[in-house]
Amino acid sequence: MTPLDALVGGTDAVGLDEILSGSALMTRTDRKYVLEPGDVAALLCELGPSVRVLEIDGKRSFGYESIYFDTPELDSYLGAARRRPDRFKVRTRRYVDQDTCWVEVKTRTRRGQNEKVRRRHDPADADRLTPDALAFVAATVDPATADRLEPVLRTRYRRTTLVVGDQRITIDADLRCDDLTGQAFGIGDRFVVETKSPGGPGTVDRALWRLGRRPLTISKFALGLAMSKPTLPRNKWHRVIDRYVVPDDSMVTSRRSA
Repeated sequence: MTPLDALVGGTDAVGLDEILSGSALMTRTDRKYVLEPGDVAALLCELGPSVRVLEIDGKRSFGYESIYFDTPELDSYLGAARRRPDRFKVRTRRYVDQDTCWVEVKTRTRRGQNEKVRRRHDPADADRLTPDALAFVAATVDPATADRLEPVLRTRYRRTTLVVGDQRITIDADLRCDDLTGQAFGIGDRFVVETKSPGGPGTVDRALWRLGRRPLTISKFALGLAMSKPTLPRNKWHRVIDRYVVPDDSMVTSRRSA
């Protein structure tokens, strides 16, 4: 049992079917926070019995592995760094415990919301975009750009999902990023908390604000690439990088010994 499992151990459970039967929140407003372990305990206390936690087969935290794709010129990263309106993000996401995989494309709407589309992907191809996957990506991203995408970053973490009303909250623990060449980074024992709402700030955001925690500009993809390629522009994320991100050899060591 992880420390986070212990924190949510007394929380009522919600099944995956119930979450999927409601809003999938593919178009949403996201806010991200970096919390210390004590902050998560305080948040759960503040929210009280309104919180439910996703439980599947008796488990409440689940392994995730994502491979991010970009062009040789890093158009995806630079689009985010320079706040381009047509920015995009392409990744495969593998749900480790279920050994299922999806290819996902994230873009920004004119209202500044994140929009995500995805399709099933063979877990054996998680580190590459098959012809079918490329065709799917090219339906959203410029086809000339899609054809030049290559894997540039891997992230791994364990995720716990909470539900409060119409708001969904993910809590990511043990975050590790590696650039597929040997450099790895993490944020220690801290958590990345993301609130996902269909509109403005929700109950969880207001609870975090009462606890003195404010949203940060943070992206696992951007943090990993910015740390592995120090010459890239990083002003958008420098506060989080300087305060929280540290080198981490455990991911690379475990990968080499696998």
